[in-house]
Amino acid sequence: MTIRAVLGYDGSPAAAGAIEAGAQLFPGSRAWITYLWVPPFASEQIRRRLWAQARNIDDLIAAEDREGEREARRITAMGVTLAEAAGWEATPLLERTYAAEGTAIAQTAERGDADLVVVAARGLGGTASVLGSVSDMVVHYCSRPVLVVPQPLLSEEYDALSDGPVVVGWDGSESAKAALQTAERLFPDRRIVAVSVDEATKVPAQPGADSNGRLVHVHVDRGRGRGRQARGTASAIVAAADEQRAAAVVVGSRGRSAVREIILGSVAMGVLHESHRPVMVVPNRSQPDGS
Repeated sequence: MTIRAVLGYDGSPAAAGAIEAGAQLFPGSRAWITYLWVPPFASEQIRRRLWAQARNIDDLIAAEDREGEREARRITAMGVTLAEAAGWEATPLLERTYAAEGTAIAQTAERGDADLVVVAARGLGGTASVLGSVSDMVVHYCSRPVLVVPQPLLSEEYDALSDGPVVVGWDGSESAKAALQTAERLFPDRRIVAVSVDEATKVPAQPGADSNGRLVHVHVDRGRGRGRQARGTASAIVAAADEQRAAAVVVGSRGRSAVREIILGSVAMGVLHESHRPVMVVPNRSQPDGS
């Protein structure tokens, strides 16, 4: 199976790290290296130089479009070079858009019928938050699985990318089932570890048996972790992923709102913000809009 991935790229070190991690997790995949060309369509440095040279506003606008497109194509080509060096079959995709970057990436993935989207955790605009504004929007609006890659990865976390197991958050829900099925499909040669967390009210049903014998179920308690306090289910899943030396963590979303926004449960959001390993969020397509 050749996986088709849309990767959001902006020329930053974090985006380069997302390419590197994505190629380790999905070797030999076909990737569309996507650069979003958004207003004002040229970098601040270019606009300063053009402003000094422009004879009038029309001349300035035309020059910004011309030089901005050249800059955008150069950045996209740089991403393609990195992706090909990492072993991907890469195609440049330059998208001029007035839409928000996150929704534009989600729409690109849908139009291209991509199997997944890959973004850097800190956002394509370099925001300093743990989960950047662009990557956050992609996760909330994309109908495809979204892999969010944090930076930096430590040596042990990077080494696990090529052959480590994949941890799936498991609670027996339809969202968890969708996450597990997606993990089995996108990681066909990996050991899958379904992790359920001790709850006082219920014990989740066991995940179905895997015909290849690569699925195991691990039950942990909330207080488990290396020096972590018992902060809840998300922390326990992240701790289990560390103990398993996981390549990635896969969690499910809860469905869609009436405005077609993906509803992330507190566990999925918590794992995204706490994990230092790549996290894949899988939309639950079985949930109707408005759920």
